[in-house]
Amino acid sequence: MVTLTETIQNLLNINAGTAEILASIILFAVVAVIGWAVYIVFNRYISKWAEKTKTTLDDDIIDAVKTFVLIIVGIIGIEYALTPLSFLQPYMETLDGIFFIVEVFLVALAITKISNIMADWYADKASGPRKNKHHLIFLLKKIIQIIVYIAAVIVILYVRQVDLTGAIVGLGVGGIAIAFALQSTLSDFFSAFSIYFDRPFEIGDFITVGNYSGTVKTIGVKSTRLKLLSGEELVISNKELTSTSVRNFRKLDKRRINFTIGVVYNTPLEKLKKIPPIITEIIKGIETAEFERAYFTEFGESSLKFYISYYVKSADYKVYLETQQQINFAIVEAFEREGIEMAYPTSTVYIKNKLQIEREKEFNA
Repeated sequence: MVTLTETIQNLLNINAGTAEILASIILFAVVAVIGWAVYIVFNRYISKWAEKTKTTLDDDIIDAVKTFVLIIVGIIGIEYALTPLSFLQPYMETLDGIFFIVEVFLVALAITKISNIMADWYADKASGPRKNKHHLIFLLKKIIQIIVYIAAVIVILYVRQVDLTGAIVGLGVGGIAIAFALQSTLSDFFSAFSIYFDRPFEIGDFITVGNYSGTVKTIGVKSTRLKLLSGEELVISNKELTSTSVRNFRKLDKRRINFTIGVVYNTPLEKLKKIPPIITEIIKGIETAEFERAYFTEFGESSLKFYISYYVKSADYKVYLETQQQINFAIVEAFEREGIEMAYPTSTVYIKNKLQIEREKEFNA
């Protein structure tokens, strides 16, 4: 089979060295033209199509792919351009290996670039503050990069016919040992991703975990930090957060409040009957409150008790406190106006003298 170098040498009647150089230039030019044609297709047609879509994800991916296409085409052009050069023939196997490694790693780089674009797009699309996701997205990118580059190395070793048995066994044993050693850390690590994707809470949410209540300040890889109502910072592992019940007060639309008040036992029945309507009118007159019920429910040890229930039309704890305070002031004012006396813990002690006790004994006898 006549080679391109021989064809050029016969047509132009030139020496072999000059023919090899011309063949090399022609091969590079052909590959470059093909690459330029592919780039034009991307730029004029695929990019224009992507611009018509609603999302910018495809635009960013295509822009990234265009760059890698040009680089890979350039490397392939150089690889083919070197094949006609006779003085490089003894080194062609080594050069082929180098070019193959470069091309595989370029493909791996393109894959990681696309995965980074998709991760950033998902983070921007998802609800919640960006700072809540930045560190987790960063780690997710790094994990994908490690997986992709490990796969690239395995592909290179396999294609170059390197024995992978020992390497795979070593990686397996080493991976098991590392997994056992880092079992707790890895559990917290994957719990952090669970928190990110499931989003039971976000930075700034007020949550209750067990006996602790506070505002979420940071969500880390291993732990989450809460600013408690008492002022100190609580550091709690992500594993514990994902394995226990978490009450998130940001998720509620309104807060249900129950409380009781007591009045003294000698309060007249007429005044007792006025208390539920008085409380009903007070709560209904407050903009941030939604009345539910008010009833005389219990004969307590030292008071007659009334049960009151209403909703605060906000999840904000400060709004609840202000609403409850407003209700309390109004109840005190109304009770003072009606002459209703609130009760406080009291007890009545009956004392019998010695003479009374003896008379009771004689009577009972």
